[in-house]
Amino acid sequence: MDFLSKPCVFFSSGDERSRESPAPAEAQMQAGAEGSGRVSRCCWKCSVTQLKKIFWGVAVVLGVCSSWSGSTQLAKLTFKKFDAPFTLTWFATNWNFLFFPLYYLGHVFKSAEKQSPKQRYRECCRFFGDNGLTLKVFFTKAAPFGVLWTLTNYLYLHAIKKINTTDVSVLFCCNKAFVFLLSWIVLRDRFMGVRIVAAIFAIAGIVMMTYADGFHSHSVIGIALVVGSASMSALYKVLFKLLLGSAKFGEAALFLSVLAVFNVLFVTCIPVILYFTKVEYWSSFDIIPWGNLCGFSILLLTFNILLNFGIAITYPTLISLGIVLSVPVNAVVDHYTSEIVFNSVRVIAIIIIGLGFLLLLLPEEWDVWVIKLLTRLKVRKKEEIPEGNGDIASGLPNKSRRTRPSMSSFAH
Repeated sequence: MDFLSKPCVFFSSGDERSRESPAPAEAQMQAGAEGSGRVSRCCWKCSVTQLKKIFWGVAVVLGVCSSWSGSTQLAKLTFKKFDAPFTLTWFATNWNFLFFPLYYLGHVFKSAEKQSPKQRYRECCRFFGDNGLTLKVFFTKAAPFGVLWTLTNYLYLHAIKKINTTDVSVLFCCNKAFVFLLSWIVLRDRFMGVRIVAAIFAIAGIVMMTYADGFHSHSVIGIALVVGSASMSALYKVLFKLLLGSAKFGEAALFLSVLAVFNVLFVTCIPVILYFTKVEYWSSFDIIPWGNLCGFSILLLTFNILLNFGIAITYPTLISLGIVLSVPVNAVVDHYTSEIVFNSVRVIAIIIIGLGFLLLLLPEEWDVWVIKLLTRLKVRKKEEIPEGNGDIASGLPNKSRRTRPSMSSFAH
């Protein structure tokens, strides 16, 4: 355990130092008591820290689950009055500009060394290279991710128009399997048999989900759109790791705000073209449900904040569980608000994809941990068996010794 390796320093008072030195046996007893006290205090501190981390983890899980499922349901509700998925994607992506200002506010309140916004911006710009965020870096390193971000969200929202939110949310969970496959092929990550099994589960779940609706063209298009969204999301994550590596919190916040700048400068023309070509057309701006649009954007922003920065206060595995828990939440809502049919094939597909997602959450060294645990259990069983035999064997002579004196006394 980590807490056993941490030094714990305790100081005694002056009165205790002036006392006579105790005997060697008493000194050993006192040293043992002090050592056990140190370990117990360290254990207590570590347990409190872990409990706090688990508590915040539960809060983050609930936040991720509610924000993700809430944004999905609100998008479905928005399309009943405002049938413009790309415009909704563009509008919600603009809210990413708030990432860096919100991060800077957290830096001001939490950091001991305060920096001005300009200083913090320059420090975070080192993530893009020695020259910072130049025009060349913007087009070569930020613009491709802006395109992938837009495609991921647009395909996801467009799929919500075609199929129910339960199928959309569960199929999007396959993106973690796609991330593993791409990382294995492109990044040469470690091969793990259990993750190959999880990827097979994801593919099998996609096929079964398509079969659940009878391979109708409407559902097939919707499923293809979700799978495309999950693929774009996986490509985004793998390329980010390949081209940019890992980012600190400030660097990630600046990068997401830069994506919003790209969205405003280069994507704004697309909703305008779609409006005038009447692909995404609305008769009057008064009928736009601004409450739904802003609510969806706030929930999506909250989801991305928790997903990117929740690791600072809890475990990454707990954050991923929030995405899985959004599936039953959407299923309950769909059961009461739509005509979804939860037949056996759909339920099995949901379970298979969810199981594959959970298998992908296993750490890389999970097999080593399992082998160590099984080895310890075997050693304990072997130690318990001889001890039990020794007690029985030692009990027999004792019993005979006790009975012999009684017999001799009885003879006298």
